[in-house]
This record gives sequence, C-alpha cells and structure tokens, in this order.
Amino acid sequence: MRKSGAEQRPVGGLHLILARGLTLEAGECRVHVANHTNTTQRSAHMQLGMIGLGRMGANMVRRLMQAGHHCVVHDLDPQSVADLVAEGAVGAADIGELLSKLDKPRAVWLMLPAAITGRIARQLAAQMTPGDILIDGGNSNYRDAVDLAAELAPGGIAYVDVGTSGGVWGLERGYSLMVGGAADAVKRLDPILAALSPGRDGTGGTPGTEDTASQGYLHCGPAGAGHLVKMVHNGIEYGIMAAYAEGLNILKAANAGSEERAVDAETAPLHNPEYYRFDIDLAAVTEVWRHGSVIGSWLLDLTAQTLKDDASLSRFGGKVSDSGEGRWTLQAAIETGVPAPVLSSALFNRFASRDNDAFANKLLSAMRYSFGGHEEK
Repeated sequence: MRKSGAEQRPVGGLHLILARGLTLEAGECRVHVANHTNTTQRSAHMQLGMIGLGRMGANMVRRLMQAGHHCVVHDLDPQSVADLVAEGAVGAADIGELLSKLDKPRAVWLMLPAAITGRIARQLAAQMTPGDILIDGGNSNYRDAVDLAAELAPGGIAYVDVGTSGGVWGLERGYSLMVGGAADAVKRLDPILAALSPGRDGTGGTPGTEDTASQGYLHCGPAGAGHLVKMVHNGIEYGIMAAYAEGLNILKAANAGSEERAVDAETAPLHNPEYYRFDIDLAAVTEVWRHGSVIGSWLLDLTAQTLKDDASLSRFGGKVSDSGEGRWTLQAAIETGVPAPVLSSALFNRFASRDNDAFANKLLSAMRYSFGGHEEK
C-alpha cells in the first residue's frame, strides 16, 4: 500500500513506507505511525548480524529473536553458531558469508574482547558498503570508538558504540544500553535497541518514543560517548563492589574476640576483645539489607543469594580480574584533574588480589627482617 506524500525509510535491510495514521506492511515488517506530533509508535522487525556469541552475545541474539528480529550470527566456535541456528538464527561461517546474508543497508553488532575489536572491526568495514552500520557493544576504550568512527566515516560507514550492561541476566531482565554515534544511525537502530532494553517491565522498550532513558537505553552523544559512559559505569561498579566486600569482611571478623590470639612481638594485641564476640550471619544480613535499606541494589541481591547458597564462598579463590574499564576511568580522571580515590583504591585492590603486590610485600618483609630481625609468621 502506498499513498502520495508517504515517507520511505530504510530500517536495517528493509524499506518501509511510513504515513501518518496508517498501518502498512513491507515484507515481514509491520509499522504503525500514530498521528501525533510528539510521539511515534513503531514496531519493525529488523535484520542484524551478530559477531561474538559468548555469555552476552548469544543471549542478546535470543532476546532479539524473541522480539521478532532476524539475526545472522558468526563465532569462531561452530557449536555456538549451531546452538543459535537451532533456535532460529541464520548461521555464517565467516564475516563474508554473514554480510552476504544481510540485506543492504546492513547493521552488524560486535560483542568481542576489547583486545581484538579494532582488528575485526576494520576487517568487517573493508567489506561493507556506504549506508552500513557497524556497532561495537563490547567493553572497548571510548577513544577507540572516536578514532574508528572518524576512520570509517569517509567510506559512508557509521560506527556506533553501545556500552552494554546486564551480564548473564540480560536475556531475562534486558540490557542497559549507553549509545554513542551519529543521530541518524542511532535512530535506524531504535527497534533493536528497544528490544534489547528492559523497557518498563523487563519485556523490552517501545520503539520510536522520546523518553528512552526510562526504558533502559540512551543516545549519550557522538561516537565514543556510549563507551565513555559505560567506562565510568564500570568504574563505579568497581567501587560499589569493593565497598560491599570490605564492609562484609569487617562483619566476618566481628568474632575475633572469641578466637585465640598469639601473644608475641609480631602480633598486634586485640584490645577489648569483649567488643568483638559477634557471630554474624552474613547471608541473613545481606538479605535484610535488601529490604528498605539505602544500600539496596541488584549487586546486593546477587551477593545475598551467593552467600545463601555458599556462605564460605568455597568455589572462589579470590583473584579478581579487571577488563580495562577501571584503568581507563582513572586515566580520564587523572587527565581531567578529577579526584577519584574510591575508584582508584578499588582498582588497585583488584591488582593485589592477583598477587601483583607479592614482590612489594616480600620487600617489606625483607626490610623488617633487616632492621629488626623480624621473622615472618
């Protein structure tokens, strides 16, 4: 159905005809544009290529397919591809095949480790054509997004960076999406972003609405803005996690007065041990904090469940990784002169958890022995 004055607009690889107050069909897409000046309701099924089917990428594909979108997928692990093909996705053995199975203009989403994203993005862009969109949803440095967007722009390829938060729970809860890139490219991706987002009830957002932040996705600014916001988000995450861990560790030690303590020159005495005779149930404490407490959060919810299942945390060794965002956050803080003592302490504690302070600690012990004959205990 076509009408004079109707607007033709590409969505993914499908061309839709939009007219106010009409519901029109274009292939497998169905669109309704309400006759309002401020709000536009759209529901469009798009094609999307997804490269990287790890913990998050695979579930993002599943959530998109649940919303009716069509996904072409590729991963170095053939089994990961086969699993999603069995669920309705289209598989591709390599980047070229993936692109060939998408209608132009194409949109391809990368969910890859930051260390290889730039290389794969350039390989992909070399086979793309003007009008295509390349999306990076991993935890890449925002500076790389700024540089890649500028590098690809002359070829007519839009680069969109999407900071993606939600972890392994995103399939059920939706993902919080922080988006950077040119406005026209981001607008084209709106149905995809809405489907991935939590929406107001976890089932996804409503495409075409103005208030996307309350639904869980936001166009933060030009290329790089999405990863910048996600970078700081992860830095804050480090600090919150460290605060919970330190506080609960203090409560764990609250029964120190009931324990036998060495009496020698190498052990600091515990004054007033009667004040430290509390056997605190950490699982119960974190549970009560979940209800009405000012420190309640989803991270606390997860912590409470973990302690309930395994109070001794027996399956964890205590070595805490960092994937780069905390470091980049501190770099930005230093270069802009913004104090960030909490975030820096949280990051350095992660380094220490991996025994990166072992040599320094040996030197401390050696110095104590050298000047005072202090033996290690």
